[in-house]
Amino acid sequence: MSLLPAAADEIVVPVLVRDLVPADLPSCAWSGTPLHLAHVAHELERAAAGEVDYLAVCTPADLPVAIGGVDYRVAAGAGTLWQLGVLPALQSCGLGTVLIRAAEDRIRSRGLRRAELGVEESNPRARALYERLGYEAYGSEPDSWDVEAPDGSLRRYETMCTLMCKDLS
Repeated sequence: MSLLPAAADEIVVPVLVRDLVPADLPSCAWSGTPLHLAHVAHELERAAAGEVDYLAVCTPADLPVAIGGVDYRVAAGAGTLWQLGVLPALQSCGLGTVLIRAAEDRIRSRGLRRAELGVEESNPRARALYERLGYEAYGSEPDSWDVEAPDGSLRRYETMCTLMCKDLS
């Protein structure tokens, strides 16, 4: 008789990366508040205009489990990754890596050779992922945005971000 715990079964599920579309937003409630989803809806309008790409990593049931954008207007000659998120229950399963690599492919497809992002200094887990994927810190800057409280009120969230970049050549 063994006192060791049984090994967990491993299940491999294929994923597809595609453009996020407005019809996906109800399935993305895990990514933030209604205010956040309204902002994502606005970014999808910018995507239709070609200013950004907004990607979704989807399950075989076509449900987004990771989302994030690439903005081409923030830094000259670069794509800036932002609003990257993975369904909390599926974090540390490689979906963030899939999302970031797809975003880098989109940047390259526009003829650009640099990816940039900002990561909150209070998020060492995300920073470790970016470093594992080849991003290097080059500075820091404050950032802020409105956040919605459970009662619907708004407050300004302020943070310090480490700026990171990666050469995609």
